[in-house]
Amino acid sequence: MTEIRVLSGGAAAGVVKGIQDNFENSHQCKINGTFSAVGAMRDLVLQGEPCDLVILSKSLVDELVASGHVDIKSVRSLGIVPTGIAIPSKRTSPTPAISTAQELKEAFRSAPALYFPDMEKSTAGIHFMKVMKTLGLDQELANRFKTFPNGATAMAQMALDPDSNVIGGTQTTEINICPGVDLIGLLPQELELNTDYTLGICKNSKSPDLALELANILVGEESLSIRQSIGYLI
Repeated sequence: MTEIRVLSGGAAAGVVKGIQDNFENSHQCKINGTFSAVGAMRDLVLQGEPCDLVILSKSLVDELVASGHVDIKSVRSLGIVPTGIAIPSKRTSPTPAISTAQELKEAFRSAPALYFPDMEKSTAGIHFMKVMKTLGLDQELANRFKTFPNGATAMAQMALDPDSNVIGGTQTTEINICPGVDLIGLLPQELELNTDYTLGICKNSKSPDLALELANILVGEESLSIRQSIGYLI
């Protein structure tokens, strides 16, 4: 059975998994997807990891085009993904206000732990470190940071924390597909991050025609409702 290897940022996991069964059944193939920090996925491609399709931030896909790893003619956008703030669904205390930078600062300060994806290689994690520095909290709250390889793992671990007053953040698409956590809002306008998630077919793809069919579905009408339901701005 033909295998399509996908290396993707976590923000696209819900889209790929949402169409996976239908695609596999109709094309008699298997989608083998790895979903983690975009920087880590970029590094795997550069290291020669077998790959048919990448889904990363536009800037990293552009890097892979420039390095000769991705076919420029195949590059297309799935949509824009905002970055949001989440709390455990089991929380009983009032939902923290986060509509301004000052409110967000107080929300972070009041939380016993803060859950984020990798702050060096993930889109959202890198941005949240910038937010912490902007708010002057990067040193003050450093011992409360709980970081994980990707946003989905960070949210899943936050849901398991026995203290329901913890708070975290990542791409909205990772929050919305994670049981046990609730999206309470986006970052304040002055701190916001909206990421263009973009796909491209790898030049070393062993099944470029099948990868193209998968790409067409991921950016087309067939996946539109899935993308919109999990937080993509189309």
